[in-house]
Amino acid sequence: MHDDRTITEVRLARFVRERIAPAVYSRSVPLALSSWEVPGEPVPALEAMRQEFQPQEHGAAWGRPWGTTWLRLQGEVPESWGGSPDTSLEVVVDLGFTTEAPGFQCEGIAWRADGTIIKAISPRNQYIPLKLLGSGMAVDFYVEAAANPDMAQGWTFAATPLGDKATAGGAPQYRLGSIAIAELNQCVWELQQDVWTLSGLMEQLPLELPRRHEILRAFERMMDVMDPDDVAGTAAAGRQALAEVLARPAYASAHQLVATGHAHIDSAWLWPVRETVRKCARTFSNVVALMDEDPSFVFSCSSAQQLAWIKELYPELFSRIREKVRAGQFVPVGGMWVESDTNMPGGEAMARQFVEGKGFFLAEFGIECREAWLPDSFGYSAALPQIVKAAGSTWFLTQKISWNQTNRMPHHTFNWEGIDGTRLFTHFPPVDTYNSDLSGRDLAHAERNYRDHGHGSVSLVPFGFGDGGGGPTREMLAAAARTEDLEGSPRVRIGSAESFFRQAEEEYQALPVWVGEMYLELHRGTYTSQARTKKGNRRSEHLLREAELWCATAAVRRPGAFDYPAVELQRLWQLVLLQQFHDILPGSSIAWVHQDAERNYQAIETALEGLINQAAAAMLGSGDRHFLLNAAPHARDGVPALGVGEPVARPKPVQATEHDGGYVLDNGIIRAVVDADGLLASLRDHASGREAIAPGQRGNLLELHRDTPNEWDAWDIDEFYRRNVTPLVRAESVRLAREGGSAVVEVKRLAGTSPLTQRMTLAPGSPSLEITTSVDWQEHEKLLKLGFALDVRADRSAAETQFGHVFRPTHTNTSWEAAKFEICAHRWIHVGEPGYGVAVSNSSTYGHDVARSIRESDGGTTTTVRLSLLRAPKFPDPGADRGRHELTVAVRPGADIADAVQEGYRTNLAPRLVRGASPVEPLFSVSNPALVIEAVKLAQDGSGDVVVRLYESLGQRSAGTITANFPVRDTVPTDLLERGTEAPGVMPGGRGAELTLRPFQLVTLRFARTGA
Repeated sequence: MHDDRTITEVRLARFVRERIAPAVYSRSVPLALSSWEVPGEPVPALEAMRQEFQPQEHGAAWGRPWGTTWLRLQGEVPESWGGSPDTSLEVVVDLGFTTEAPGFQCEGIAWRADGTIIKAISPRNQYIPLKLLGSGMAVDFYVEAAANPDMAQGWTFAATPLGDKATAGGAPQYRLGSIAIAELNQCVWELQQDVWTLSGLMEQLPLELPRRHEILRAFERMMDVMDPDDVAGTAAAGRQALAEVLARPAYASAHQLVATGHAHIDSAWLWPVRETVRKCARTFSNVVALMDEDPSFVFSCSSAQQLAWIKELYPELFSRIREKVRAGQFVPVGGMWVESDTNMPGGEAMARQFVEGKGFFLAEFGIECREAWLPDSFGYSAALPQIVKAAGSTWFLTQKISWNQTNRMPHHTFNWEGIDGTRLFTHFPPVDTYNSDLSGRDLAHAERNYRDHGHGSVSLVPFGFGDGGGGPTREMLAAAARTEDLEGSPRVRIGSAESFFRQAEEEYQALPVWVGEMYLELHRGTYTSQARTKKGNRRSEHLLREAELWCATAAVRRPGAFDYPAVELQRLWQLVLLQQFHDILPGSSIAWVHQDAERNYQAIETALEGLINQAAAAMLGSGDRHFLLNAAPHARDGVPALGVGEPVARPKPVQATEHDGGYVLDNGIIRAVVDADGLLASLRDHASGREAIAPGQRGNLLELHRDTPNEWDAWDIDEFYRRNVTPLVRAESVRLAREGGSAVVEVKRLAGTSPLTQRMTLAPGSPSLEITTSVDWQEHEKLLKLGFALDVRADRSAAETQFGHVFRPTHTNTSWEAAKFEICAHRWIHVGEPGYGVAVSNSSTYGHDVARSIRESDGGTTTTVRLSLLRAPKFPDPGADRGRHELTVAVRPGADIADAVQEGYRTNLAPRLVRGASPVEPLFSVSNPALVIEAVKLAQDGSGDVVVRLYESLGQRSAGTITANFPVRDTVPTDLLERGTEAPGVMPGGRGAELTLRPFQLVTLRFARTGA
């Protein structure tokens, strides 16, 4: 036969486009419109309905950027409509949607006049069944229309002013489309779904398979038997022509897909948090409406924060969600407050994501999530398996690693081993998206891509429009039904994430193992973008540590005189956790989002400083003696860890002398030489006498790089940035100053056009040189690095992560190592060789790179540590990072890992001096400094018990005791949710516990107070 395949496929595409699609709605009648434009921020529904609505023309332009317009829709259903069992009546609302990017444009939500939600109006979900209006044949309801601008702009990454209300302008963004009562022909709609599923399958099948051609000929028969002038009348015949090929069962060996409804809603991104709240209401109202129609539909919903918003602001919708949770259809997953970044949050913050998230789900729904659910975060910390397990969860899901630019992960289902040896059952959906539409393309890709065939036979597919929300549609449910058992397709069943994990765990028991972090080979710029947001996060984490510690201490030491502010601390923790969402803390959101974050951090600081001052006053009483509140886990200035005491007298002042146009600073512990260019020419510790700076090199070198990523500006640093660099050597001035007993060298220079001042401070008794860089940053598409060329042969670097540190090679033997050209570290990074090392700590910087080279002069190795201080991306915030910044770095020569840990706390917990009457004994003492207390607080349940979280910090087996310095009747190991559990290496007894911990082991202990 002649090959007419292409001709027939073209015929089919046109038949669907011009005949079937227009016939889905057989007839329609426009509704009468009136409108009210909200003058400012969104208002509650009942308040909007009380306003004076003006007549609104069909097809009119509407919606200034980020504005809200309320529409009132009124009309009557024609008497002759609705009599056929094959038709149903709907209102169709087109707010001016484009065909692309659902969730990144205007959206709406339909309301009844009594203030209850009907469902959302979205670009690919424009219908409202008339039966939901509850008004017989009369139509009278409201649509809250949000004119969210299209920030994506086709993903061109062009700078746009639309992300800031102050610069977005007032021009209308959209033009109303058809808004009408319409008669849906159910048979035509079903035919449309048959064709969509079968054509998608056909396009994915190999040409040599008979199945592909059988489907094509069935389509040919369908088009032949149907009358193009009477699609409605012949749709049943068309469906019958396809029935045989739709009924063919799947291969016995077909891959199995558990499809779970999903709507990954970014808690902020190309829209502000306030719009996320409405996106959640829109999406969840769609979901529960679908559940009413299809009891088999299951939806997975993460992020307790989003449901907390619904509970507070949409209580009627929340009660409907509760009903669906009880029915097993609306399934909370993940157990986190938000889907946070995992690279940058501190250890305690990462733990609190689960404490607050799981706590909310347990309190509101009686459900404990067993899976961690992070499909879109930008890489996964090696500490995460232990934290997930400590929270009582056993599974982990992500998808983002499929975005790797260089290397492909070897498995889709495996055990993930963390820094302490904890293993976590992990799955990457091979569909490579968390927004599947269950198309033939997605399903075929999931089956072809799955890397564990022969060992496992099942994977997960999250389906529904996401990022900007929207969720699953009735079309997706139709596709799931048709592919449940269909030849040539994987078998699809709708189910929960838990049902998938149980099935996968049962069938695939000899799992391969992935050890260490899951580094995303993309989006490396997120460690640096939006430095003020990152500084606010770091400061908030440490203020929360102090506030909880001192409030707990005051409550125990001064019972009756101080009440532990549990509610306020929880509120502040939740606000910090929200800012750790994976598009806020990483700096990848619009200007509005980061402006909100900075305001939130300022409010958090004010509130926490107030709590700390109140606790200090209660603890110390009135007096004129000066005390140091030492919140660090190590003694400081003679004051014990976690205690309050009078600091010992400072050592003698630092010696400072002029030398060759520069200065020599020496405090008897370290000696630093700053040359005439304001660069660090020498750095020695007196204990070893060894020079830290490599021969012929200098430290404190600022370098300005061109930073023009191929795409994803705020997200990415591409490796070729290294090829264009300007060392900032010339100083405008270098001068010496004295501040108390400290010596300070102040250096002024320019970074491009940005004035910059560095203050290199050596304090009495300090083992490290502190460098504070203040800059008025006005660059565009530039990256500012601060580097130290060190005379150390380091094969690997150690970088702090949650509850420990992670080693990374400094060489690039493999493509996996070469891809890690920008890495994340928390408060410190350390490079060393046996017997000697250097620690570099920071106050708010996360992006680093470490490189090594061999010197021709002496054959020695130079290991260069650089910190990424500032970037200047143009999308999505064209003004990102412009303005003033202050960043602090400390360099400690002759340091081991224990020293690095101490420096991290020293750099981030500034001395807090207060006046009072008497010192305060620490609540706890630990015999081994390797065992670091990360948090001290009162128990979540209000019992008055004291909870301590600590970890082994050096990466070695460490033993010691923890002792409570207050009356205790019992000591119990717990999980993160403060429930009793088994803890290897922990032997409670008396007023504390004997500890023998494996490397990086995390332990939570609950101390029941006598008489509390």
